[in-house]
Amino acid sequence: MAEIILKPGREKSVILRHPWIFASAINKVNGLVSSGDTVNVLTSNGEKLGTAAYSESSQIRARMWSWDANEEINESFFETRLINAIEKRLRFVITKDCDAFRLVFGESDGLPGLIIDLYNDTLVIQVLAAGIEKHRQLICEILSRIYPDCRIFERSDADVRELEGLPDRIGLMKGKPLPEELWINENGIYYLVDITGGQKTGFYIDQRENRRKIQGYCEDKDVLNCFCYTGGFTLNAIKGGAKSVLSIDSSQPALDQLINNISRNSLDENRSSTICGDVFVELRTLRDRAESFDVIVLDPPKFAPTISQAEKAARGYKDINLLAFKLLRPGGMLFTFSCSGGISRDLFQKIVTGAALDANCSIQIIEQLSQAADHPIALNFPESMYLKGLICIK
Repeated sequence: MAEIILKPGREKSVILRHPWIFASAINKVNGLVSSGDTVNVLTSNGEKLGTAAYSESSQIRARMWSWDANEEINESFFETRLINAIEKRLRFVITKDCDAFRLVFGESDGLPGLIIDLYNDTLVIQVLAAGIEKHRQLICEILSRIYPDCRIFERSDADVRELEGLPDRIGLMKGKPLPEELWINENGIYYLVDITGGQKTGFYIDQRENRRKIQGYCEDKDVLNCFCYTGGFTLNAIKGGAKSVLSIDSSQPALDQLINNISRNSLDENRSSTICGDVFVELRTLRDRAESFDVIVLDPPKFAPTISQAEKAARGYKDINLLAFKLLRPGGMLFTFSCSGGISRDLFQKIVTGAALDANCSIQIIEQLSQAADHPIALNFPESMYLKGLICIK
């Protein structure tokens, strides 16, 4: 097996069990190695630290499989890791009134670069790294044994695959073709999921508990839901008794799906209205019209996937939060989020604080929010805590 030799002093993060090894930390590679191959990881003194998946294109040059240098990376390895991840969800996450969950969350479950989501009777697999790419068919076979009645569909079309030197791939891997409509049940609310073309793997599962939480703040309130996608927060606001919900998104197909979701759940469509447009522009228009709301949700897409983009992203986050504070009525609630990996929780709170100061209003944080429990945060991998949220009161 080929070996990567780390530079002196660069073994610390590996010893602390961070799964990523950057190209700048590697002194040399011994032996012939191709992208996706498993390699031994050694310190500059020749001490074995474990095994990793090698990626010749990415700046994350290796991702740790195991810190046990004697553990073989074979079918048994993947089956054990998959079963362990799924059993944790069965014990602590999956409930009777939900049938959409993240079953495997990459590095947090010891399978770097692998995402597996369950939507009713459909498993959606997303391969984000060269190591998993090499074993994708084996993983599919193991999943088909664990879930024999589920189809397996691949949505390996995330931007990060380009950094790994991998082409996009979307399509059925195993089982019956996708139905014309695939509905999921989340906390008693039904959503139509677009597996082939929807955001992420079809739905934002990570916001499940935050969507449910908003119900308690919406009774007889006027609600504004920005970057609403297919209406997760909108439907929960209506179910929570909202007087009106205005939903804004740049995608008309997503808004059409929102309307379909409202109808499927027999919710009062007269309490819902939509605007298709740029949220930044529409918020300024609402401000200029002196509109106001009791509850506002800001759930934007990633503005900063990496730290290098944080400064530019910070301006975007500040702008939308500033506008939201100006639209918020006294005593109103703001649910504001960032899913950008390049924005830390501390930085996000500083950005929101700056927006409140510029809006000349006093704001209190009453709760900090994060991703749902099926997206567990690994203590050795702080990057897994990517979703930051605040409930603020004016």
